[in-house]
Amino acid sequence: MWMDYEGYGMGWHWLGWLGMAFFWLIPVLLVLVLVKYLMSGRRSNAADGEKKPEALSVLEERYARGEIGSEEYLQKRDDLKRG
Repeated sequence: MWMDYEGYGMGWHWLGWLGMAFFWLIPVLLVLVLVKYLMSGRRSNAADGEKKPEALSVLEERYARGEIGSEEYLQKRDDLKRG
């Protein structure tokens, strides 16, 4: 009787390891997805930072052409620099 019990338990042992692997796989994947999401958010903010000098140069060109006055130029320049 004792031998039958051991044999029965050993046959299902791999299923326990498989279940444990899936149990830990889900939280690990969720953490990786969260890290990727947070990193992509920072990348898009960096791209916005790269556009500010371009916007500032367009503003300077408009001021140089006389399309906007000095007060408007200074206000918009300060707004661009503040972000």
